[in-house]
Amino acid sequence: QVQLVESGGGLVQAGGSLRLSCAASGSIFSINNMSWYRQAPGKQRELVATITRGGNTNYADAVKGRFTISRDNAKNTVSLQMSSLKAEDTAVYYCNADHWEYSGGSYGTRAYWGQGTQVTVSS
Repeated sequence: QVQLVESGGGLVQAGGSLRLSCAASGSIFSINNMSWYRQAPGKQRELVATITRGGNTNYADAVKGRFTISRDNAKNTVSLQMSSLKAEDTAVYYCNADHWEYSGGSYGTRAYWGQGTQVTVSS
């Protein structure tokens, strides 16, 4: 079992910055991709950014050039630096980790989620 705990959310004015962090703990064998998702009121959860274990990154078009995802494999942490924030970035942000583990007689990837952290951008 892996637990993910996010921190760093809050209220910020449009144009400002916030940094989200997520720490994984528990019986960690190997974490592959780590991602940030967000869910705004009345909308589906959407992928914001992903980083592979090797450091390759991918971003949603809406945040390219404004958000930066990074990770520390030794500490099992992932961060999301958010700049030039807009009102439409307001959402609950969730950390996601794909954990390589042994379960049911075989190895495979299992997705874990954090509890979410609220980001509110005032215009």
